[in-house]
Amino acid sequence: MNQQGGLAQLPQGRIFDQSHYELLNTAREKRVRELLGELNASAELRSAIDVGCGIGYFSGLLHSLGFEVLGVDGRGENSEEAKRRVPEVRFAVCNAEDPILLGFGSFDLVFCFGLLYHLENPLLAIRHLKELTKHLLLVESVIFPGEEPTMALLDEGQTEDQGMNHVGFYPTEACLIKLLYRVGFSHVYRFANMPDHPEYHWGRTTRRTRTMLAASTKPLTTAQLVSVSEPSTSIKPWDPSSAAPKLGALHKLEASAGKSLVKAVKRIISEN
Repeated sequence: MNQQGGLAQLPQGRIFDQSHYELLNTAREKRVRELLGELNASAELRSAIDVGCGIGYFSGLLHSLGFEVLGVDGRGENSEEAKRRVPEVRFAVCNAEDPILLGFGSFDLVFCFGLLYHLENPLLAIRHLKELTKHLLLVESVIFPGEEPTMALLDEGQTEDQGMNHVGFYPTEACLIKLLYRVGFSHVYRFANMPDHPEYHWGRTTRRTRTMLAASTKPLTTAQLVSVSEPSTSIKPWDPSSAAPKLGALHKLEASAGKSLVKAVKRIISEN
């Protein structure tokens, strides 16, 4: 291990060794170190489980920070590679959606980065994470665009860094926050300073695609985190008058002005 990360001299050839992941993990690691360094000064955080550990990068990092760590991953080949790379840590094979996960006990820190959006049942997985958590849950996720607490079911690729069934529910950040509250966490936080990586920030022509959150059963006092409240929505899917689409007014126009005019307006809207 090196002093800056969980792993040293990683063998090349795995998808998680690509430069994209190296840059992403380096940025995430800095924020994790800052937060845990501050919290460990005032909280008893000793044990940790890394759910969806992949090939062990963050399991190794947590071990280097003094945690007793268990890493679990749904893919056996990832668990085996993690054992080879970080022999100081115990690894096991388990899907986050499988209740067998609860048999590992409870942990001061539950760590789940880059996993939830790859799952078919993320709410069930988050319930399991809550059951595992004694004090603190740290979650990192790709987020679907939008302000409503919703999820989108998306097809994924066939590579080893995608979901095991190659389909996953991608939540908006609001949805992920709401899920954390609904499984029983009384306090949910957004990182005050997101990792220094473009995927966590808005650009001139790009949107933010990732978030990092913390959840706990007791309030946390740290400048590293900002409390966020449970999102709500005024949309009632069963009510046809709730959040009527923008084109609703065009249906009225169609009744009085004719279909040709409405088609022209719709075409202009779609082109812009």
